[in-house]
Amino acid sequence: MSRIGKKPIALPGGVTATTEGGILSVKGPKGTLSLQMADDISYKIEDGQIAVNPANETKRARSFWGMQRTLVQNLVTGVTDGFTKVLEITGVGYRATAQGKNLKLQLGYSHDVNVAIPDGIEIKTPDQTTVEISGIDRQKVGQIAAEIRRWRKPEPYKGKGIKYRGEYIFRKEGKKK
Repeated sequence: MSRIGKKPIALPGGVTATTEGGILSVKGPKGTLSLQMADDISYKIEDGQIAVNPANETKRARSFWGMQRTLVQNLVTGVTDGFTKVLEITGVGYRATAQGKNLKLQLGYSHDVNVAIPDGIEIKTPDQTTVEISGIDRQKVGQIAAEIRRWRKPEPYKGKGIKYRGEYIFRKEGKKK
C-alpha cells in the first residue's frame, strides 16, 4: 500500500479538474496544466478532491500509484502557487543578467553563455549572482535550472560555480607542502 497514494488531493477554491480522453486537466488562477493518465490508475474527481487509486492489483499498478498521485499534486500546486528554484553564482567575475528571452551568463569562459528562456518560464536576476527561475510546470522549472547549473557546477576546493540555494557543497582541503 502506498502511503502517499492513499491521500486524496484537495482542490482549493478557484481550481477545477476534468478528465477527457485519457488526459487529466487542472485549471487554476495561474493557468492550465494537463497530465496523460496512466492506464493502470483510476482517477476520481468528487467533493472538491481528486482520489488516485490503482485500477487493478498488478505490480505495475501499485508501483505507479504513488508517483501518479504526486504528479497530480504537482499540477494542483503549479496552477495555484507555482514553483521557484533559486540558483546562486559564486566566483570572481561570474555574473548573470536576464535580457528579454535570454539569460546571459559570464562564467569564466572566453565567451558569454546565452541560455534561451522557454515559454512558460520566467527568469529574474535580482542581483548579478542570483537567478530566480519560476513557472507553473515543476518539470520545466527543474529542467532549465539543471541546464543552467550544468554550465559550471560547483567545485569542491573553492566552491566556485552555480549551485542551488540551500545546496551543501562538500569542501576538500587543498594540497599541502
